[in-house]
Amino acid sequence: MFGRVMGWSGRHGRLMDALRVAPLAVFCLFMAVPYGQNGPFDNGNLYIGVAGYLGLCAVLIVPLLWRRDRPLTVFAILSLACFGQWLAKIDPMPANIAVLVALYSVAFRCRFPWAVAAGAVAEVGVLLVMVHWQAPTFSLFFSGSILVVTVWLTGLYAKTRSRYLESLEERAERAERERDQQARMAAAAERTRIARELHDVVAHNVSVMVVQADGAGYAIDSDPDQARQAVHAISKTGREALAEMRRLVGVLREDGSDGTDYTPQPGLAQLEELVRGAGVPARLRIGGPPGELPEGQQLAVYRIVQEALTNALKHGGPGVRALVELRYAGRELVVRVTDDGRGAAAPRSPDGHGLVGMRERVGMYGGQVAAGPRSGGGFEVLARLPVPGTRAA
Repeated sequence: MFGRVMGWSGRHGRLMDALRVAPLAVFCLFMAVPYGQNGPFDNGNLYIGVAGYLGLCAVLIVPLLWRRDRPLTVFAILSLACFGQWLAKIDPMPANIAVLVALYSVAFRCRFPWAVAAGAVAEVGVLLVMVHWQAPTFSLFFSGSILVVTVWLTGLYAKTRSRYLESLEERAERAERERDQQARMAAAAERTRIARELHDVVAHNVSVMVVQADGAGYAIDSDPDQARQAVHAISKTGREALAEMRRLVGVLREDGSDGTDYTPQPGLAQLEELVRGAGVPARLRIGGPPGELPEGQQLAVYRIVQEALTNALKHGGPGVRALVELRYAGRELVVRVTDDGRGAAAPRSPDGHGLVGMRERVGMYGGQVAAGPRSGGGFEVLARLPVPGTRAA
């Protein structure tokens, strides 16, 4: 909102300046009537009449329209105009307030040395005004100085505040760009790991199938039984290769590890052990008749629960408890992990990409995942995965 307002103000700067100066111009216009009616004062000062009054008001007010672009020039013009008014012994008028407006612009838009110089010129102006009085007093000079210093300090404060808000907006935009970039990098890293696993799966299983096929080709005439066994092995290896490729989204190799892990990937059978060793008091609840779930989807469910419990341990706070629920609803598996921790008040890790990994996993199978603080407190991770049709008995 602040950015849009500042953008509109920047595009219509002259109009904004005119609107800000309009009250002073209207006030000076109204004061023209009593100025003409009162006539010259019996104090030896020059009376310029209504026409001269309006002309001098225009000289003092019109330059304020350019105070945004050229604050120093406008302040210099108004200061010289007021000095000429003082030399001509023309009585002060409401339009002289324009000098204070120009002083504010210099303090707001110019460097600090120029702001100090403008404040000093304004103080000299207050002293010159005091000279016209029959008996100038220190209290009167002090009151005028207080007005000048107040306007000057207000300009400096507004400048500091404006720069602070601009820095906040810039930091917010930079943080948003960095967050998007980190999310893209996390997704790219996940796809890279999946590609490496795909290479391993295909290379291993296809190599086995080629060896079995070569053996079957040599034995097909001399030993049909051995050839038949080789063909069955090829069929079994092909099915295993298809099942392994469904696990691609679950491949999470540690960076810099050179060793190869040949242990089976975890699935639903290991969930109870995962919940028991989560590091937080957690319960596992399974509802509905279980369906046939491929190994790749079992791995995805396992990793989602693992990531959710890890987040509860890291961000939930002391005494946090978690509940893991698996519900089979027809052709859909609903995975829900909730905790009673700090929820929205928990600090967020700037380098965490758990939700990105969850979406990558679930997206591979056409599912959906959502995570966020609960309204009543705590945090919730909710994932929905489609389940293939159950096998006929």
